[in-house]
Amino acid sequence: MKIISYNVNGIRAAIRKGFVEWLEKADADVVCLQEIKATPEQFDQAPFEELGYKYNSWFPAVKKGYSGVAILSKIEPKNVIFGTGIDYMDFEGRNVRVDFEDFSVMSLYLPSGTNLARLDHKFKYMDDFQEYIDELKQELPHLIICGDYNICHEEIDIHDPVRLKNTSGFLPQEREWIGKFIDSGFIDAFRHFNSEPHQYSWWSYRAGARERNKGWRIDYSMVSLPLQEKLKRAVILPEARHSDHCPVLLEIE
Repeated sequence: MKIISYNVNGIRAAIRKGFVEWLEKADADVVCLQEIKATPEQFDQAPFEELGYKYNSWFPAVKKGYSGVAILSKIEPKNVIFGTGIDYMDFEGRNVRVDFEDFSVMSLYLPSGTNLARLDHKFKYMDDFQEYIDELKQELPHLIICGDYNICHEEIDIHDPVRLKNTSGFLPQEREWIGKFIDSGFIDAFRHFNSEPHQYSWWSYRAGARERNKGWRIDYSMVSLPLQEKLKRAVILPEARHSDHCPVLLEIE
């Protein structure tokens, strides 16, 4: 099974840039989207259905043109859960989960810390999300959490770790949190297979950052430990250019 996660930075803009045509070639079974920035009524869903994505779960933010996540699936899930039941998270459309027979997949869009108020919000979210996942794993031990975590874990995951050490997304507290999140029972699937540097999933639109590969790896496929033997492949797909992010691919048995 192929699972793709992609922060599209606006589903409508991505569609205009050829996202649907790319998705046809990618041929994933499940697609986790973040930052869709639209409600399902604001764009044509028929092209996705024509590609075989018959079971699509859109969870936009209450605020128009902001945040929002989705999961597109060719396989019918047993259950779909919109949000976490934590109101301030769910208003912003940051979590949707589908449960299949043998495992569950979540699309996550963790907040960024663009200013002091949002950084405080991010830290609160991180703590509450960890508690939520700790409880959820008791019910669903075979859990895959794909998405934009807005955090680089190690120095290898960012192009300039020295100059950016005090920037949100690479703060010591954020790096410590994602390390503890992994230690709580998850595998960073990409790093499970790849220890090479200069592998990124987001680039600023400024100063030709993508062409110079001045990037950050902030998009992850986190796989719970009981699924470790099912892992087959995990790669970053930088050739896809419908967003300031690129997709990440996970293959499981």
